[in-house]
Parts: sequence; C-alpha cells; structure tokens
Amino acid sequence: MSAAAAGQGTDDVTPVAWGERLVQYYQDIGERVMRDLPIYHDALAVEAIGFTSFQGRTIGIVITPWFLNVVTPVAQGAAGSSVTIALPAGGFEFTIGEVDGIGRIASCSLFSPMFDFVDMAAARAAADAALVAIMAPPEDEASAVPAGKPPGAIDRRAFLRGTLSEGRP
Repeated sequence: MSAAAAGQGTDDVTPVAWGERLVQYYQDIGERVMRDLPIYHDALAVEAIGFTSFQGRTIGIVITPWFLNVVTPVAQGAAGSSVTIALPAGGFEFTIGEVDGIGRIASCSLFSPMFDFVDMAAARAAADAALVAIMAPPEDEASAVPAGKPPGAIDRRAFLRGTLSEGRP
C-alpha cells in the first residue's frame, strides 16, 4: 500500500504544493461563499503555513479569514467523523472532510472565527507557534496530559492557551 493510500501522503505532490492546492480551494470558497458571512475577517487572507512531511504524513496549517486549522490528508473515514492523529506533542482530534479536487482531509480547528487577529502577521505568528507546539514533544509528559485524559491525548484548551509548552496545568 502506498503512503497516499494509507492517508499519509499526497501521491507525487510535495507537502508545499499540497498546501498551495488547499490555498486555491479556500480562496475560491472565500470569494464565492464566505466573504459576505459575518465570520469573514477582511483583514486576513488565505495562506498555507509550514507544510512539511512528518513520518510520511503531509501536515501544515491553513489560515483563512474564517479559520486557522492544522490539516493533513487522510485515506479513510467518513466526512464529519473524527480521527486522532499522533504528533510529537501527543494525539490530536481531527475532523474528516472532503475537499473538491483535493480529496479527503483531516482538520484540527485551532481558531474560528478569526477576529482575535488584527492582521496576517498576527495570524502567521499564531500558526508558527502552533506548529512548533504540536511538532515538539512535551518536556514533561505529565504536564501535557491533564488528569483523566488517556496518555497521548492533548487538551485543546491547554494547547491554545500555550500551557503545553510552558509545562503549566
């Protein structure tokens, strides 16, 4: 079974090129559907951040005027279902969706709506910090996994507050 068939790659497309495909898709959605909705933040644009390969899996962050998500291709799972994907910082819950012309993707929502960001520089800084946090193993495993969570599970609120990398509960 190829890496793409296992949901880990994107055929012969580089991670950066796959991220740029997502940019084109979301730019089109933004222009056709999202621009007139109240969650659309006019100061922001669509951009792919940090797309790379991790253990054969393409992964990166997409910024749009309405969300900031970690995304990766997947081969299996029904649209709307969830899957936990292991990253260095632990297991993260992703929602599976279908993207026309791209295929099945898994998204982990970090921010939506995007009104906390004054401009693209602020959104990029948040995306960069999120990538550093999810791609670095926790210094102290006990501080990264709240009581009552299974090992490897990540508390999304703690992640978004930045407490995972700082080792605070």
